[in-house]
Amino acid sequence: MTRSVLAYLTSYGLSFLGNAVAAVVLPLVVLQTTGSALDAGIVAAATALPAFVAGLFMGSVVDRFDRRVVSVLTDLVSGAAVAALPVVAIFTDLGVGWFVLFGVLGSFGDVPGLTARESLLLPVARRSGWSVDRLVGLREGTAAITMIVGPAVAAGLVTVLEGTHALWVTAGLSLVAALVTLLLPRDIGTIETEPVGRSPRAVVAHLAEGWSLLFRRSPFLLSVTLLSLFLASCLTAVQGILLPVHFTATGDEGRLGLVLSSLAAGMLVGSGVYAVASAWLPRRAWLVVGLLGSAAGLLLIGSLPSVWLVLAGAAMVGTFGGMVSTVLGVLMTERIPEHLRGRVTGTQNALLTVAPALGILGVGVTIDRVSLEAAGWGIGAVWGVVVLVALVAPPLRDLRSDVRDEAEADAVGVR
Repeated sequence: MTRSVLAYLTSYGLSFLGNAVAAVVLPLVVLQTTGSALDAGIVAAATALPAFVAGLFMGSVVDRFDRRVVSVLTDLVSGAAVAALPVVAIFTDLGVGWFVLFGVLGSFGDVPGLTARESLLLPVARRSGWSVDRLVGLREGTAAITMIVGPAVAAGLVTVLEGTHALWVTAGLSLVAALVTLLLPRDIGTIETEPVGRSPRAVVAHLAEGWSLLFRRSPFLLSVTLLSLFLASCLTAVQGILLPVHFTATGDEGRLGLVLSSLAAGMLVGSGVYAVASAWLPRRAWLVVGLLGSAAGLLLIGSLPSVWLVLAGAAMVGTFGGMVSTVLGVLMTERIPEHLRGRVTGTQNALLTVAPALGILGVGVTIDRVSLEAAGWGIGAVWGVVVLVALVAPPLRDLRSDVRDEAEADAVGVR
């Protein structure tokens, strides 16, 4: 493993781990500090919109400035926003307003930082002589590991450290991620860009170029984006509301962690298998297997059978869903034109901050108005329909690395 690959995967993992730990620690700290579950909900809701806006508009920054530098700065912003809370707590009582303020500031580092780091993958692969399939597979595997480790680390922090002291560790993870990113070669984040005016009209036109490719001119990128959004929504709905409500109703709350760990471990296996064996089968075959396997797993979970069958369904969803996520990540890395990568990827990441919330909302309404069983079957049915559409969609039939649709070819100037 080359220094560039090791530094890239380590910084990605640390940053992802910091976000995963903060997602658990922050609500708990809010509860400990204010004693109000409503306040925890207010903080989460108040930071979601700024995160969406930051992802949507700051992709332009990623396409105009050195992406290595942007990645470092955004990690520092995220870490500073978290570290500010225990600092403020030294001088005054923390109210919900402080959490909202620094949550909003931190959101301007989280999604743009993810976009900048994802934009570095292709240069790292080229510099190291690695295939994109292998590096994306390892990146997705790294993310899966943090999903397993993150909640455990968060639980340990809030148990051992008092109140806001746990936030020092989460801030430290972002700082270390920024320092590790500096180990990448200096020129790896350099991009060739045309001068862009600073007027509002010029900035909007710069952003609109990426949005136009994603939403109007490239059926392939739109198809991949929609598939990613539906997958994220279904997985989050299962993890965030369906299974917690189910296990609470059956009095089996202790099994929830086991099932969620099975799902995360499955994702690690799926992405790892693809990273090792991607050359054995065409990408279309990997995608078809992943789609069908994840659909079967979600239908099994949605039927809400015995805990052991739910556990098996979670392992299936994780394994095959991990394959789907990795294949989609490879395709987007290869097909998004380099000079548009920040704007297109930033928009995708912004949408991915909203879609899961909509999935949870839809399932919550179904549980409340109809039944838990209807919600379970509904998730499976939605993903099943999406899978059927994806299997016959023309843009997803030819997934070779040297194939582009007309809009993508125009964007990179190869036509």
